[in-house]
Amino acid sequence: MALPLLDFSGQTVLITGGRSGIGRAAAIAFARQDAQVIIAGRSNADDTLATIKKEGGEAIFVKCDVSKSAEVQNLIQTVMKTYGRLDVAINNSGLLPVTADLALQKEEDFDQIIAVDLKGVFLCMKYEIPEMLKNETGGAIINVGSVVSLVADPGMAPYVAAKHGVAGLTRAAAMEYIKRNIRINCVAPGFTATEMTSGWIADPAFYELVKSFNFASRVAAPEEMVGILLYLASPMASFQAGAVIAVDAAQTAH
Repeated sequence: MALPLLDFSGQTVLITGGRSGIGRAAAIAFARQDAQVIIAGRSNADDTLATIKKEGGEAIFVKCDVSKSAEVQNLIQTVMKTYGRLDVAINNSGLLPVTADLALQKEEDFDQIIAVDLKGVFLCMKYEIPEMLKNETGGAIINVGSVVSLVADPGMAPYVAAKHGVAGLTRAAAMEYIKRNIRINCVAPGFTATEMTSGWIADPAFYELVKSFNFASRVAAPEEMVGILLYLASPMASFQAGAVIAVDAAQTAH
């Protein structure tokens, strides 16, 4: 008899940045595995919610800017008031970088990238972890970084710094909480076709460039990141903690 290793019935899954892209794909996938899904973001996720509910799934949306402590606290309080528990958190909210050499980067752009892409992950974990510690079964946190959590590309120093920071936060927190049954890992996607990256993809020269970064010579679809997220959230990853896992068609392998 096959074991229901990807059955999230009765579990509550929080996904930040779930309106589009990887977050949307993850929200739909977890709902299909019978999870209760909370989608958080700065703008509505009506289309994602409609898709989930059309398929008979359970999901709600909570408006939240992850760079603001009070809004993250309200998000977690809403999760607990609505469902009474938090089992899985996918910290996926992020901003794309302004592309320029470091000396040409604006201080305000640097601050904004760090606030959302790095501080936002810190704040989410800060308030997610205490609720997961109340669970007999613990919990799983998956931070969504980038291939530039592992390597660097020119023209995006603030983004590289933020995503390296996400990898560091993941590793540090994983060591602190694995003995208390909270598994914390990081996924590092290669370039993925999303609403946020659509402007870059629309530029033929840039599109050819990003395809050349990996050895499949193409960009990823958001759905191609879902398998690793389901795995890391599941009992199959019971001994996995502190990992930064590239999903990048061998981009970081050479």
